[in-house]
Amino acid sequence: MTGPVDERPGEGAPAEGAQTGGAPADGGGPRRSGLRNPDKAVRGLGAGTLALEALVLLLAIQPIRVVGGDLSGAAIAAIVALAVACVLLAGQMKRPWAWHAGTVLQGLLLLAGLLHWSLFALGVMFALVWAYALHVRRVILG
Repeated sequence: MTGPVDERPGEGAPAEGAQTGGAPADGGGPRRSGLRNPDKAVRGLGAGTLALEALVLLLAIQPIRVVGGDLSGAAIAAIVALAVACVLLAGQMKRPWAWHAGTVLQGLLLLAGLLHWSLFALGVMFALVWAYALHVRRVILG
């Protein structure tokens, strides 16, 4: 990229035989992103985020019990219930209500912080990750 600006590919005069006019070559409307299927990509992002959250919740039970002190049976039940809800919701990301349910799930994890402080810490971390996933969804889908 050391040449003048008008010699760069994609800028300047169109190449011979190239289609001109604002429409893409496939005849559809303008694409919102460079992804082939942005809806599927965003669903994968949401499902992956929820699946990772479920895994971290389940794997966090023992370290919380050893390092964090007393972890009550109610807290363990809440962790397992939230992990199961994450897995079930990850499979429902095609549904329009799934993103709202994921947001509610993050709030429930924050509320589980009343049972043990480490659950609140996990809730804050995953709420931030979920907020980023929502931001990416909004940028990609418009």
